[in-house]
Amino acid sequence: MTVAARDRTLILLRHAKAEADNPDGDHERELTARGRRDATEAGRWLHEHGIGIDEVLCSSSERTLQTCEAVWESGCPEAEVRHDRRIYNASPEAILDAIHDADDDADILMVVGHAPGLPALTELLADGEGSVEGHRALAEGFATCGIAVLHYSGRWADLAFGDARLERFHVARSED
Repeated sequence: MTVAARDRTLILLRHAKAEADNPDGDHERELTARGRRDATEAGRWLHEHGIGIDEVLCSSSERTLQTCEAVWESGCPEAEVRHDRRIYNASPEAILDAIHDADDDADILMVVGHAPGLPALTELLADGEGSVEGHRALAEGFATCGIAVLHYSGRWADLAFGDARLERFHVARSED
């Protein structure tokens, strides 16, 4: 007897707007005031759409850590966060390797990372499948605080390019 594949949601969140440079290097760049507001808005958006997160894989950079903190502070239920240096400025393949190590009990997984890796991964996973509106919005660019919501059925360890559907794409922006 074959067991049905579990339905999963993968959230790919690009960090919020960061300072142009930092004397301690790229890894230490912090969010700007606008970036903090936008990351808070991203958390509100996730919460308003009923997207609770089971596990987070977060790049080890300061700007991604601060993006996560603002998401939780906005009311989005906090999840287990694993800081993973493999995601820092990573290729789509490296990010996918990190996803393969996600907890199989996590039905909703969020990855907080960087461009160009996250935008490329979104395209490779969805490969044109899913919401026309989502793909249209994604085609306009994966801006800072962009959120791709993908659907996948199976184990995280088995996720491969072309296996997901893009359900929606949203860029979180604060009103002020």
